[in-house]
Amino acid sequence: MLNRASQPLVRLVDRYLPDPYIFVLILTLVAAVAAMAVEGQSPVAVMDMWGKGFWNLLTFSMQMLLVLITGFMLASTPLVKGILDKLAALARTPGQAILLVTYVALVASWINWGFGLVVGALFAKALARRIQVHYPLLIASAYAGFIVWHGGLAGSIPLTIATPGHFTEDQIGVIGTGDTIFAFFNLAIVVALFIVVPLVNRLMLPPEEESFFVDRARIQDPEVPDEAPQRPAEHLENSRVLAWLIGFSGIAYAVYYFSQGGGLNLNIVNFMFLFLAIVLHQTPRRLLISLHEAIKGGAGIVIQFPFYAGIMAIMTDSGLAGTISNGFASIASAQTLPFWSFISAGVVNIFVPSGGGQWAVQAPVMLPAAEALGADVPRVAMAVAWGDAWTNLLQPFWALPVLAIAGLKAKDIMGYCLMLLIITGVVISAGLTFL
Repeated sequence: MLNRASQPLVRLVDRYLPDPYIFVLILTLVAAVAAMAVEGQSPVAVMDMWGKGFWNLLTFSMQMLLVLITGFMLASTPLVKGILDKLAALARTPGQAILLVTYVALVASWINWGFGLVVGALFAKALARRIQVHYPLLIASAYAGFIVWHGGLAGSIPLTIATPGHFTEDQIGVIGTGDTIFAFFNLAIVVALFIVVPLVNRLMLPPEEESFFVDRARIQDPEVPDEAPQRPAEHLENSRVLAWLIGFSGIAYAVYYFSQGGGLNLNIVNFMFLFLAIVLHQTPRRLLISLHEAIKGGAGIVIQFPFYAGIMAIMTDSGLAGTISNGFASIASAQTLPFWSFISAGVVNIFVPSGGGQWAVQAPVMLPAAEALGADVPRVAMAVAWGDAWTNLLQPFWALPVLAIAGLKAKDIMGYCLMLLIITGVVISAGLTFL
């Protein structure tokens, strides 16, 4: 039934969803026009906001590019390829492949969102090399696991309000993760999604005659031939000693970092991926060949993230994001405020796809509303977090690394993600409102 229900959405998205670059250009124009029409901003003021904010995500853009590159390099090492292949061997049918990749992506994303994006996509490719399975749905299933990230260990909003000195501490104090990430309502939502998302993905699997099977030669990692070095420079390029001296030094630092109480974040994940790849590739030459393959998929990240930074600047500086949040908060009660916070966060996330940035925009609106209505502040904060994660199923911003690794376009997977958006929206709303 779900396969039949998803097909109109797949066809709709395939026909009308543009390339993510076109999507971000359209969003830029929509945000600019809305800022002028709703907030009364002048064209010059909007242009100024856009231009000043355009490069605000340079650090984050580099981090995301490294998520793609370091993850690809690590996964292309013989050891990791062997592990992924052995894990992929557990699936013997297309349905089992869909279920397995979804569970792996869910677990990895709950631990850390950057880790989940890369591991899910790479594991999906490992499955596709072994099993004839509908490739767009397989990649959509890998990306779908990302939905739990903001309710997991690396959720930026719950971790922000659990950190002394955060920007709303004077208003709400420090709220520990026991009231947010590990609260009963949040854990119940996570468990429900671990049941619902794999099941929905499995039920959307089309019959074999309607499936698209990827050419396995296209997704094979490049083989590195062994060549005897001839020149002194080639001896360095093939030096295991040089690679291991640097690689094990990086691993030693990572161990020291965690021994000092350091937590998982994007920088340390990229650091570990890089230095593990250096060690496991064994020689600089093998690493550089892998790097050459990995970098090919990064063009979308490089060109699109600055445009999203400009959109975020328009949304926040013009007051448009606050107006959207205020509109939903004004119709809420103490019982329904988490629901409306979730919906408003989902809308804002289309234009401001950044958990930390979104909280900076919505906290000044949602927290006073929660206090005035007597609503549960931790629940409202988590509602914003879940709204941010939820519409990532529609917003192609976070899918770019996955699509680059898989070699697909956004329209190939977003029809299935749209069905998941509808169903998971009901599950999360119910958990936020009634548990």
